[in-house]
Amino acid sequence: MSFSDHPRAYGTAAVTFAFVAGVLVTLGFKDLYPDLETRYQQKRGWAKKTGRRASVSNNNNTAGNNNQDRRRRSSFFWSSPVSLEDHEAIAKQDALGLNLRSSGIVPGIEGCIGGTPLIEIQSLSQATGRTILAKAEFLNGAGNSPKDRVALRMIQAAEEEGVLVPGRGDTIYEGTVGSTGISIAALARAKGYRAHICMPDDQSLEKSDLLHHLGATVERVPVAPITSPSHFVNLARRRALEHTASQEDDSKGFFADQFENPANYQAHQTGTGPEILAQTDGCVDAFVAGAGTGGTIAGVARYLKYDAKLPDVRIVLADPQGSGLYNKIKHGVMYSPTEKEGTRRRQQVDSIVEGVGINRVTENFEAGRDLIDDAVRVTDEQACKMARWLVEQDGIFVGSSSAVNCVAAVVTAMNMPEGSRVVTLLCDSGTRHLSKLWKKIADMGLEDEPKPNDLFTLLNIEKTDVIST
Repeated sequence: MSFSDHPRAYGTAAVTFAFVAGVLVTLGFKDLYPDLETRYQQKRGWAKKTGRRASVSNNNNTAGNNNQDRRRRSSFFWSSPVSLEDHEAIAKQDALGLNLRSSGIVPGIEGCIGGTPLIEIQSLSQATGRTILAKAEFLNGAGNSPKDRVALRMIQAAEEEGVLVPGRGDTIYEGTVGSTGISIAALARAKGYRAHICMPDDQSLEKSDLLHHLGATVERVPVAPITSPSHFVNLARRRALEHTASQEDDSKGFFADQFENPANYQAHQTGTGPEILAQTDGCVDAFVAGAGTGGTIAGVARYLKYDAKLPDVRIVLADPQGSGLYNKIKHGVMYSPTEKEGTRRRQQVDSIVEGVGINRVTENFEAGRDLIDDAVRVTDEQACKMARWLVEQDGIFVGSSSAVNCVAAVVTAMNMPEGSRVVTLLCDSGTRHLSKLWKKIADMGLEDEPKPNDLFTLLNIEKTDVIST
């Protein structure tokens, strides 16, 4: 008797064999496939955001490799892993020349700078009917702000010029309201330098305390106009010159000069700007940012309009009360036609906002001033209410400059067609603003009292507001 004499039995045996084979194959690949798929999807997701190559890193640590090997060898079948690549992401990375964070091991703290996520602030998108995105710059790994990019580039440029030499005992001097100093202090230690920071005494204590913990020398000085020798920037410049002239040893004093140093805007033109383009797949309608040194808005504007050749992207300045840049963009003068820049000695109007807003035009701001299309003035009250809104609606806890950016992003969005995509920055964490911004928010009763559910009512913004008026 043969199977050919019993076709029904033959068919049953064939189905049984196929079923058993299927079970064996499934068992053999039950560990390999999920692991492979998970790693590929993770890589592909990052590649879509940054344009990085979606390939498996060979830099895993020994323990990780051993555990992975044991898990795979426990499968019924085992074979070498397959490497999958997202060719679209590879082409994008090559075209943009991006050099973002590695998915494997990076060389020191500077490897944690750049490549920050671009997140959608959902409550703002829902309120405006436009997509509002923000670069999470507080996730930069050295000083936890966009100033990490600037500090690293300034140090690298000084090393390339031979001004800074690791191990010689050199000191980096800077005048800063805090964030740049924090980034410099962290990177200086990592690269073999000392840091000496001069800052105005109206800045939050959290910043100067952190600088001390990072090993920097900190001088808090009274607020003074830029024309005064005691202005914190002028003091830092003088300290650097005194260090170099002392001749006590071979060490030098380097004044970073973030306000005028072109490495500032170049860090954003070669880093932040390309990242935004890659993460939005080239679909960005507006970029909104405040200006202290002016490096961020100038650098990103130069990249988007010059390098990426997107002349229709709107570049909008977010300016706090007390700053003169709003009038400079809107009317061409800092205050009024009768007041000449550089000679005005009256103190800046007091503001709760730190890090953005200034009453002079820096070289970094000038590098992109002609590319700025409009400006939005943001009051302290609006900044405080926005900061609280972001916590309650999105779980985002940030500082004053980030709140200013978000208010301006909302106003900008409402002047654009529905569905437009607006990009801004979340600069630093609210933990650096507890004694100033967040104390003010508590004093205003914003943490307790009932608040309007409507964003525009809360901020006292008309939905029909037009930013050019």
